[in-house]
Amino acid sequence: MRQLTVDEESAGQRLDNYLLRLLKGVPKTHVYRVIRSGEVRVNKGRAGADTRIAAGDRVRVPPMRIAQRASAPAAPPREFPVLLEDDHLLAIAKPAGVAVHGGSGVSHGVIEQLRQSRPQARYLELVHRLDKETSGVLLLAKKRSALTALQDQFRSRETHKIYAALVFGAWPDKLKLIDQALHKTLDAAGERHVRVVSPAHEDGKRAITLVQVAQRLAETTLLRVTLKTGRTHQIRVHLAHAGHPIVGDPKYGDFARNKAWARQQGVARMFLHAAELGFDHPAGGERVTLKAPLPPEFATLRDPS
Repeated sequence: MRQLTVDEESAGQRLDNYLLRLLKGVPKTHVYRVIRSGEVRVNKGRAGADTRIAAGDRVRVPPMRIAQRASAPAAPPREFPVLLEDDHLLAIAKPAGVAVHGGSGVSHGVIEQLRQSRPQARYLELVHRLDKETSGVLLLAKKRSALTALQDQFRSRETHKIYAALVFGAWPDKLKLIDQALHKTLDAAGERHVRVVSPAHEDGKRAITLVQVAQRLAETTLLRVTLKTGRTHQIRVHLAHAGHPIVGDPKYGDFARNKAWARQQGVARMFLHAAELGFDHPAGGERVTLKAPLPPEFATLRDPS
């Protein structure tokens, strides 16, 4: 058994990301398998893949054979549109189709490209995530103190997050609140799947989504969606369960309608956009509200903000 001690720079990470970074060469499926089986322990207790680790935590890892792999090519340097930058944080407008980090068959993402573009940066870490297909406001920390302060706000729901979502069909005017528990599972490859479950489900987590109609179109509705909780794939699952999946959603959407839409419009992306993010600045404490303009694919639609 290996006994690892979490260092300051790794504090606040998810357990799976921490192990995947340290255990280079171990298949991702095997890492998730030993976590699920309970062979990985944090401070002598069982922990899930999404457990947040803290500096000084003791992580026990079972023996694993590391395959010899050819070194992956370095991520190409890339900058993204900057919404805000100071000594503590960096906020960018992430385009759709770019992962926030490498993994699951993706060699690199936003964080790796920014690190290559900014070799002088002493510290740069993702504060939160956006799905690869989602565009919009993405927040990164330039100091560990900023990372922990901002992640604390996300966990305690002190941030506010507003999304623009284009869904198929006519959204009902009366459906303004979705309060349905969600259950997340991981398959053998570590792929996440989320579904609506009964509030009494032992592994279900309450999820609350507020919905406003921003614009009605011929076959779709543009929504302004506010998250009161931050569950995995919450918006995508809640809207699809209501019978109005997000246009272009490859996992929870309507495959046939997505294909027809892409052929008709010439755009093959998921129409979900992180339009607004509010938080307290990690240094000064003042309230900051960032907005990312709708991307060109939404050009024919009115900005819901």
